[in-house]
Amino acid sequence: MRSIVASSERNQVKPVRYGIVGTGYFGAEIGRYLVSRSDAVVSAVHDPQNAENVAAELGARSVGSPAELCAAEDVDAVVVASPNWAHREPVVLAARSGKAVFCEKPIALSYEDCLAMLDETRRAGVLLMAGHVMNFMSGVRRARSLIEEGAIGDVLFCRAVRNGWEGPQPSLNWKKQRKLSGGHLYHHIHELDFVQSIMGPARIATMVGGNVAHQGRGSGDEEDILVITLEFDGDRFAALEYGSAFRWPEHHVLIQGTEGAIRIDLQDPGCELRTPDRTERFLLHRSRAEDDERRAIYSGSETDGAVMYGDPDRRPPLWLRGIIEEELAYFHDLVQGGAPSEEFAALTDGSAAAASIATADALTLSLSDSRKVPVESVINAAERSPSLPV
Repeated sequence: MRSIVASSERNQVKPVRYGIVGTGYFGAEIGRYLVSRSDAVVSAVHDPQNAENVAAELGARSVGSPAELCAAEDVDAVVVASPNWAHREPVVLAARSGKAVFCEKPIALSYEDCLAMLDETRRAGVLLMAGHVMNFMSGVRRARSLIEEGAIGDVLFCRAVRNGWEGPQPSLNWKKQRKLSGGHLYHHIHELDFVQSIMGPARIATMVGGNVAHQGRGSGDEEDILVITLEFDGDRFAALEYGSAFRWPEHHVLIQGTEGAIRIDLQDPGCELRTPDRTERFLLHRSRAEDDERRAIYSGSETDGAVMYGDPDRRPPLWLRGIIEEELAYFHDLVQGGAPSEEFAALTDGSAAAASIATADALTLSLSDSRKVPVESVINAAERSPSLPV
């Protein structure tokens, strides 16, 4: 699979000047990648907790607010890597300042906010890219290519599982607080996004679950077991599981077609195509070293990923840096005027962000009301609601 990093290097006299809102675990690493390029600089960062050290490392200045950063004359494009609940304001401010925007996943915690962000960027005529980084894994790209060429026939069913065990934490960060992170469903939206990228937007959403094993000191308030069924047009279905109440951890996606199947294993990294007359195995990441590193991390821990990854004082592992580089290289190429790729069109035309958040909202409503929810009802309700000002 062609490396986006290798293909997107451009010789440009004037580097792209970036501003980063949120310099925690992901935001800091995004900044490190950008300043490693000869055609990019980071001019300004904003983060109430982590800005000073990261600014010094990146050769940037720390500013006091998203508004100041987005309005800065030496910022051409804005990266929004703030906590999940704090995405709408900087995206809207960047759009109103005429700046291209990269926004980390989940792009919003409600479809109404997502719609407002898409409307603002479209009205301003600026690029908004959703940071669904799973799309940039080599194995995921190969799997999608095989599906598109008909290797497994018509996709009938997907099963995605992302679960593990989480013990009490010495301190609770925002990721374990549902109103700030959206819980597992929103914070770990990668699998939902990937399933819909293959099968199209879900039509009917159903979710059951609850917080069954994490109460008291050291525990957050998010649901620790979520069991999801999705119904798609054409009698096609998907099942997803998320949570941190599972002593036997699993992390994989299984795609079943009329002519074969593909399994993407994210815990014991590797991918496999199986058909009656063909078997193909391929890497999950760019290299055997990246897959082996991920395997070692998972085999040594049962901890939920929101705890395992995300400490702003630690650098991401090699495999995670690799997909961050691929993702940001693509965004950087677009900011410089590169042509968008059909492969990643859904990440920049708003459809991936809209579909994932609309379905997540429908699932949230299903859990609270104990019923099946048509995803279209969530979309229609948000479109009738007046957009709230920033």
